[in-house]
Amino acid sequence: MPQMGESIAEGTITKWLVKVGETVERDQPLFEISTDKVDAEIPSPEAGVLLEVRYGEGETVPVDEIVAMLGAEGEELTSGPVVATVTKRVEEVETPSAAEPAAPQTPPVQPVPVLVPPAAPMEDDPDAALKERVRTHSSPVVRKMAAAAGVEISQLSGSGIHGRVTKADLERYLAEGIQPMAAPAVSATVSAATAQELSAPVAPSSVPAVREPGAFQIAPYSLGENVEIEPMSKIRQITAAHMTYSKATSAHVTTCFDIDLSRVAKIRNRAKENFLAAQGTKLSFMPFIFRAVANALKTNRKLNASIDGTDVVFKKDINLGMAVALDWGLIVPVIRNADQLSLVGLAKAANDLAERARTKKLAPQEVQGGTFTITNPGVFGSLWGTPIINQPQVGILGVGVIEKRPIVASDAEGNDVISIKTMSYFAITFDHRLVDGADADAFMNDLKHTLTTETWTELDPYL
Repeated sequence: MPQMGESIAEGTITKWLVKVGETVERDQPLFEISTDKVDAEIPSPEAGVLLEVRYGEGETVPVDEIVAMLGAEGEELTSGPVVATVTKRVEEVETPSAAEPAAPQTPPVQPVPVLVPPAAPMEDDPDAALKERVRTHSSPVVRKMAAAAGVEISQLSGSGIHGRVTKADLERYLAEGIQPMAAPAVSATVSAATAQELSAPVAPSSVPAVREPGAFQIAPYSLGENVEIEPMSKIRQITAAHMTYSKATSAHVTTCFDIDLSRVAKIRNRAKENFLAAQGTKLSFMPFIFRAVANALKTNRKLNASIDGTDVVFKKDINLGMAVALDWGLIVPVIRNADQLSLVGLAKAANDLAERARTKKLAPQEVQGGTFTITNPGVFGSLWGTPIINQPQVGILGVGVIEKRPIVASDAEGNDVISIKTMSYFAITFDHRLVDGADADAFMNDLKHTLTTETWTELDPYL
């Protein structure tokens, strides 16, 4: 299992692309994984035959753990040098004696984060001490989130190796709205059966069981109701936790502007064919919008910032996140230093990131470090919406469908006329803890000014 970024401690195998016994080439995609940061295809490190798969689809595996064995055709794992090169798992595995039958293996349980009393490891038990250090040493992002929320990580048990608390664990915990100091501690000696019942995904059943209604949850279905149940994908779980956490963290307010894109549409239509021929990439409306957003962020610093307790962190770099809709979820790759890129550079960066997002070729660092996000639901026909802020940012811009509409305008003599314009609704959601309505409207007016007055002379060679 590769480490897909400095703070990534594990990955979930979502799909095997090769079956045991099949031949693979070097760098051929072997399996797909999902982490807290990115979905990716993992290439085979060498050519050979897939001899063994140790973890199936849906299982979460620590980094550096062996997930499969490759070898030569006809080679067996029980013979020769293959056995000598097998690395033991990080987890302690007991070998049953000859007199005892091997216990059937069960998939590892993904526990929900719960409060547990911090247990000091015994001084004469180095393994226990190691596990405790691993469990409490979460990533810097998780530790910062926990500190801001007043949560003590040592009191939580997560789904990572040795109970390590991941970002998704903390987001799910915070989404429950539980006050950590007021919640009663749960015994660390929870039985395996209870842990599995709490954490295992609901399996499809012809006769669904009725969940016990809790204080904060209404049963999602009733006895005898005709339903089909399937577990959420990893990326869906992460998105759900992140969106819930964002709504619980930021004071969301949305304002909407109707913006005339006729000038952009005219120049784009004239340049797009020559642009494609010369640059090998399409010229959509988005590079124009990226440029206008980057310009507006330079003069409206509050929208390119984050909140750290009672401090405001103003970002000096302008890194634009662009939401990309996938068949299996949503991901937000980042265009770094967008204010320093030309239209050509913005078009190439956006198209490249979107294509690699759809083919699971993104690196973890390419979905981190965004300072402002743009989402484009208009490609699906939406007029406008109220997007949720991508934490820890304080603003997100939603671009509605770009279409021709009749607009009341004035002619050269000041008379009102009905004219056909290329229009779009731009909606910005901002965090009212930092950004006031006047700040957001100033940003939107600067954005609008660029899109309606810019001459875009750098496209002259393609006209």
